[in-house]
Amino acid sequence: MDRLRTPFFIVAMVAMALVIFVEIGSPFLLGGHNVGSDFANEAGSLGVSVPNGGQASAPPGRAISYLALVDVIGLFTIALMGAGMVFPQRLVGRLQGIVTLIGSIVLILTALVLLVIAIAEVLLMVTLFLAFPFGTIAYLIIWGFFPRGEAAVVLSLLMFLKLVFAGALVAAQQRFIQNKGLVALVLTSLVCNLVAAFLHGLVPVILVSILDDIGAIVFAIVAIIWAIILLIGSIPAIVKSVRSTASAAVGA
Repeated sequence: MDRLRTPFFIVAMVAMALVIFVEIGSPFLLGGHNVGSDFANEAGSLGVSVPNGGQASAPPGRAISYLALVDVIGLFTIALMGAGMVFPQRLVGRLQGIVTLIGSIVLILTALVLLVIAIAEVLLMVTLFLAFPFGTIAYLIIWGFFPRGEAAVVLSLLMFLKLVFAGALVAAQQRFIQNKGLVALVLTSLVCNLVAAFLHGLVPVILVSILDDIGAIVFAIVAIIWAIILLIGSIPAIVKSVRSTASAAVGA
């Protein structure tokens, strides 16, 4: 029961790496294709006339790609666990604190920048949408149609991979369930996935881009909170490592 089953652990790492890859690549999967007829229908439902012959493209959205800010923490966590399988435990123990500290700071800064971008875009979208008629027309041309069906497929794939990740971790070592932080992180990832799907289906398609960006804001904030938790948790490990190194130096 206590033995780590390496093949299942590797499957978990690969599954989470694929999750990050799909999330980061989601803008290329979802955006850019022409939705002229659908766009015209949605604009007509608002009673807004749009220029004839215009080419409307589906916006990729931000929420799915921002999920990577949360899920990269899971990949980072199990990567540190996997490092103990390759490198000496003593070396990993000494470096774990400082690596976690640096990684959490980088994540906080990255999430803050992306958070500001998402907030600015939401404000712009809402301002344009409410500035009837010309602002509304501009909003519709840029964000008036969201690839809701394609996004649902991507989110379903992500959910499947995350469940594979969770199942493979349990199969690799049942004691992972006792790691409350890891369990909470996995549950956070799954809940964020469900929140994204819920937001995409909550409103008419012409408003989905706004809620999608709001979801991105929420995910960035969640990532910042988790990064702060990691940063605080890394301090005792760093102190312990420094004390151990100092004791070894004195002993020598």
